[in-house]
Amino acid sequence: MIRILANDGIDPIGKKLLEDAGFEVDTTSVPQAGLIGRLKDYDAITVRSATTVRKELIDECPNIKLIGRGGVGMDNIDVDYAKSKGIAVVNTPAASSLSVAELVFSHLFTGVRFLYDANRKMPTEGAEKFNDLKKAYAKGVELRGKKIGIIGFGRIGRETAKIALGLGMEVLVFDPYGVPAEIELELAGKIRVKCPVKAVSMDELVKNSDFISLHVPFAEKPILGKAEFDLMKVGVGIVNCSRGGTINENALLQALNSGKVSFAGLDVFDNEPVPRQDILSHPRISLTPHIGASTNEAQERIGTELANLIIDFFKKL
Repeated sequence: MIRILANDGIDPIGKKLLEDAGFEVDTTSVPQAGLIGRLKDYDAITVRSATTVRKELIDECPNIKLIGRGGVGMDNIDVDYAKSKGIAVVNTPAASSLSVAELVFSHLFTGVRFLYDANRKMPTEGAEKFNDLKKAYAKGVELRGKKIGIIGFGRIGRETAKIALGLGMEVLVFDPYGVPAEIELELAGKIRVKCPVKAVSMDELVKNSDFISLHVPFAEKPILGKAEFDLMKVGVGIVNCSRGGTINENALLQALNSGKVSFAGLDVFDNEPVPRQDILSHPRISLTPHIGASTNEAQERIGTELANLIIDFFKKL
């Protein structure tokens, strides 16, 4: 029987699909340090973002035939090395796109209406300083009619654009691999409508956007650093639900403190799972702990897609 270690868990639907196909699925979470000893008992491993599968682990477990990543980014796996050893590596890039895009707008709505600060202060100051807080949060803005710059136009970037267009925003896109002139929205009642997006250079996007959202894979150096922040409009809002390291956190803090950036929404951080304290405590940052794909619907899709990829792979052996 083929044994699979789902080290970061798997949705019950995916687990059942695998078990119905004759696989044994172990959802026990093995600490990273103990994987070398335990993984030798399995034919495949599935991970999310918590577990890393590096060269050393791959070398010690030649029995592994497949590594599955539930989600998009695979920077926690030495993909090329695994493939060079004849190990299949699969992921589920489409399953969580809508959930991540919706989280982007959770941060945007939180930012433009000061919810990140109101939720901190209302419990402690709301009874005594209600009118003061009401005045402090009186200058919110609407998203409709504003420009959102989307850096990276893969599946998640496109889902983000669809929500923006549905809200009446103008969408500016930078992607070195090309940008379509329009994308299709599906509205309630299965009504479909095509809407335009505008491809621009990186400098144009940075200079002209009211809000900027990153949707890029892990990069060796930040996409947004001091030079980019210097070009931005005063009062721009920044959201990062892609990968830690894509924004220079020092430059972001400087831009927030100077007022160049009005707020930031961060789901990812340089030093996960221990983000720096000055980021966590900043009064104008909306924070979530890397939960972009953490919806019931996304987890079901991820589990189902991952299970089917594993089943199809082992059927061909």
